[in-house]
Amino acid sequence: MRAHASLLHLDLDAFFAAVEQRDKPSLRGKPVVVGGVGSRGVVATASYEARKYGVRSAMSTREARSRCPHAAFLTGRFHAYREASTAVMTLLRSVSPLVEPLSLDEAFIDLEQAGLPDLEVPTVTAFAEELRGRVSEVTRGLTASVGLGTSKFIAKVASDLDKPDGLVVVPPGTEAELLRPMHVTVIPGVGPATAERLRRAGIHTVLDLEAVGLDELVRLVGKAHGTGLFHLARAEDDRAVVPEREAKSVSVEGTYDTDLTDRRLMEGLLTRQAGEVAERLRKHGLSGRTVSIKVRLHDFTTLSRSSTLHSPTDSTATIARLARGLLTDLDTSGGVRLLGVGVSGLADWIQEDLFGETTDEAEEPPEVVEPPSIRRSTWAPGMDVEHAEMGRGWVWGAGRGVVTVRFETAESPAGPVRSYPEDDPQLSAWRPPVTEDEQAG
Repeated sequence: MRAHASLLHLDLDAFFAAVEQRDKPSLRGKPVVVGGVGSRGVVATASYEARKYGVRSAMSTREARSRCPHAAFLTGRFHAYREASTAVMTLLRSVSPLVEPLSLDEAFIDLEQAGLPDLEVPTVTAFAEELRGRVSEVTRGLTASVGLGTSKFIAKVASDLDKPDGLVVVPPGTEAELLRPMHVTVIPGVGPATAERLRRAGIHTVLDLEAVGLDELVRLVGKAHGTGLFHLARAEDDRAVVPEREAKSVSVEGTYDTDLTDRRLMEGLLTRQAGEVAERLRKHGLSGRTVSIKVRLHDFTTLSRSSTLHSPTDSTATIARLARGLLTDLDTSGGVRLLGVGVSGLADWIQEDLFGETTDEAEEPPEVVEPPSIRRSTWAPGMDVEHAEMGRGWVWGAGRGVVTVRFETAESPAGPVRSYPEDDPQLSAWRPPVTEDEQAG
């Protein structure tokens, strides 16, 4: 923990939904939900207007619709999210060389390298306030919540305290006072299972947790987790800002319209996914030691299993064999809605097989008739389109051979709504122009 509140956490507010509201004037101030729009979709982000109705990230779209049926349910436009994220990360890197992106919409910044005259609370507060204004400027109106503290943990907690569009600075020496009344789930890694285990032991708040000895925490949740909880309950966190966060894993998964029950079909799908993962590894000159599978059952229970090799591999056959083997340990008789294969523990080298154990590399993958995946239709709600006469707009809805479009952009007022046959030759998907960097890539 530092002597000054020199670690800053910035979190763009309701990011995906905010970008949609920015680019679609008719949705400003209204509930917006971004994610899968089908019956098996999952909410990625909900605007604050939708959150008032209990809609939240990771909720099923079906439940979100029941809670807020009048919301706009949109699929993602990742080109728009990437553009906004790139603008923010570029800005952050211009003020400090130590920026650690956690995702498209949040990052840590080390202000010790920001060239400030000092790191006292008034100075870092003024800097953070100015930074929030610059974020809004480069994103054309998006807001960010910012927290500053003496550690990454405290900065992250602080950024959540005054959302949206807030700024909270935790002065040095006040960290424990801030944390003690909070529920234990404020601590990273305390999910539902750990929280329930702690609850059974009578531990509800950080103050309760602070009173528990290290040995008891290790007994309750294991050595690594218990040690981490012991220190974080006391606001002890010395993690540094790491400017380069390399990919930790490569994975492929699919969600299916109909629950899978045929084990041979599942094995075939895992084999195909293993091939896609291996191809991506080889394309980027990577290999990995740990192969994992992800299985979501018919009742939304998600299971995962993994196996670690002695040395990294990019072999399709090896990854597929391990994935199929991991599946044998799971009871899938009730039906499977999602399957996925991943490889982690990445390296940039391959250990040659000295014993020639590569006979299965030449195996032909089994032929499988892949079941229909859940994927968006040609005209997905929210996607950008362009009409030869009306100009640019976005898909309001589609079905029964008709697509309805609202014609507006971020720079225009709320526009008119028109419906067209889905095969109308004057209507096409709109894509942003390719940049010089993309052309070079």
